Amino acid sequence: QVQVVESGGGLVQAGGSLRLSCAASGRSFSRMGWFRQAPGKEREFVAAINWSGGVTYYADSGKGRFTISRDNAKNTLYLQMNSLKPEDTAVYYCAAAGGAGIGLRISEYSYWGQGTQVTVSS
Repeated sequence: QVQVVESGGGLVQAGGSLRLSCAASGRSFSRMGWFRQAPGKEREFVAAINWSGGVTYYADSGKGRFTISRDNAKNTLYLQMNSLKPEDTAVYYCAAAGGAGIGLRISEYSYWGQGTQVTVSS
């Protein structure tokens, strides 16, 4: 059974940091990414990474503050978030897929976690 499970969300003050983790089981995924959805808004892209970890891509909102990484031996994806802002408040979702390259769109991902809440207070 394939599962993708996020963890690491929580409540943090503005300027603080959080590290999200995403554990995949049942198979390995060449393409993985993070998306987020704030209340009343559509789900949006945050960051993505290819199989080797050598290629990463970030939404403008996270550039310079967020770092995506993966440990293929542990089949785990990470998102280090620094200098958090209240506008980063959202449910963060891990997404996984096969295939080559890097996935930037929701439609490219077949497997999704249940989400983890990140709340940044001002």
